[in-house]
Amino acid sequence: MKSSTFKLILFLFAQFYFVLSAFSQKQHTIRVHFLYGSRPTKEAKATQRKDFGGVLGGHVGVEVDSNHILNFLPAGGVHVFAKDKNRNSLFTVHTFKQFYQILGTPNEDVKKLIITIPITEKQKLYFDSLSQAYMEKTPYDYAFFGMRCGAAGYDVLSKMGLVKEFRKKQLIRKVFYPRKLRKCLLKLAAKNNWKIERSTGTSERKWEGDFRDEDGVHTKKR
Repeated sequence: MKSSTFKLILFLFAQFYFVLSAFSQKQHTIRVHFLYGSRPTKEAKATQRKDFGGVLGGHVGVEVDSNHILNFLPAGGVHVFAKDKNRNSLFTVHTFKQFYQILGTPNEDVKKLIITIPITEKQKLYFDSLSQAYMEKTPYDYAFFGMRCGAAGYDVLSKMGLVKEFRKKQLIRKVFYPRKLRKCLLKLAAKNNWKIERSTGTSERKWEGDFRDEDGVHTKKR
């Protein structure tokens, strides 16, 4: 066998092995869930309750295993500024129904956004270990001027390598509430063709984004 033929066979075998190895890596997805902030409309104040945070409130969580949404919450009163020696916070897991009714409105009535992101086996394993560690020992306090659900969700995604990582002080400033994270992920979703699912929510509430959606789309007032 000529040397050039042998080299070609080795090259083709190496390429085949590389492709086979790439496809053998099991692919997974995460789903990032956003519950929009809201307040009752004037006409529905008697029947609709006020939500914590109002229109600029809302909630965010990250789902890897089906119907298990990891999210960050206060455990007791909310501190104005973080108290690392007295942390009133926890990471916990909710089902889809529990997550979307966490602010008191039935889950079928709330405005939702779900972004599905492909991840690798390595990222999946990392998320599993990270979420377990965070649930066993909360990494930071929940504070109004500190880490809240939006910043905590960003923190988890950044440690998986899905978004740019920031120091905690920068992160608190850049992701002060969930809308900031939504804007970031919606841009990435458009760029990477990630799946987006939306639910508009009941017309008895004024939802964040009714006048100018976070992805820049103007919508009419309800």
